[in-house]
Parts: sequence; structure tokens; C-alpha cells
Amino acid sequence: MFKTILVALDASEQADIVVQTLDAIQLPAATKVILAHVIPPSEVGGEWAADRPHNRSEEIPYFHLEKQLQAYQASLPCASQIEIVSGDVAAEIVRLANIHAADLILIGSRGLTGLNRILQGSVSGQVVEEAPCSVLVVKQK
Repeated sequence: MFKTILVALDASEQADIVVQTLDAIQLPAATKVILAHVIPPSEVGGEWAADRPHNRSEEIPYFHLEKQLQAYQASLPCASQIEIVSGDVAAEIVRLANIHAADLILIGSRGLTGLNRILQGSVSGQVVEEAPCSVLVVKQK
């Protein structure tokens, strides 16, 4: 049914639940899964000075993130690829869904309510509104 599924993951425990939900969908071998992580602008390192070497420790979080996504990728029964991008989280998820012509976006929800939802915003809610395809929102248990 779904040819391409974009799975939006973060570095929280919710990512495991989202991947478990992906397992429950029982993907046919012909399905392509895009495992995506968006690094928000506040987490992206500043510009590097041209006159001094850049610090390899700045690459460590990216390396760990890539390893986590590769571990998820290894458990998939179908073709997959990893996308790690930076920018506005919801906008980048929608952009990736457009680029890959996704039929479904699978995303977690932090379960924010009331004032916290207003102040912090809802990435999943914004993705649902702007997505070019169906969105499956996985709530925290």
C-alpha cells in the first residue's frame, strides 16, 4: 500500500516506540523507508573559524545519531536510507516528504497539552497540517 514511508525520529525514547509502530505495519519488501532526524537550529554548532582547525568533538553527537539510525535501519525488512538534516524540524520533515514523494509520514508526539503546547509548539501538529501525504502520529504510552 505504501511505497515510501518517511519516519521522523528524534533522540528520545519516543523514537523506539515509533520504530516499533513501523514494525507493526508489516512492511512489504517493496516499501522504501526513509529514517530522518532533523537537528534544530539551536543544536547546530556555530560557524567554524577559518584560521583554526575545527574540533572533532563537534562531530561526536552526529556520529552517535547516525549510529542510532543505522541500528534502526538494520532491523528493517525493506530498502531504507538515512537522512540527517538541520533546520526547522516540522518544515524539514515536510520538505523531506516532498523530496522523497512519501506516501506516509510516521512521527512521534510528546503529548504536550495546555500552556506547554502553546509555548513549545507541536511539531507533529504542524506536520499534520502541512504534509503532502497522510501522517501517522504515535503518542507516548
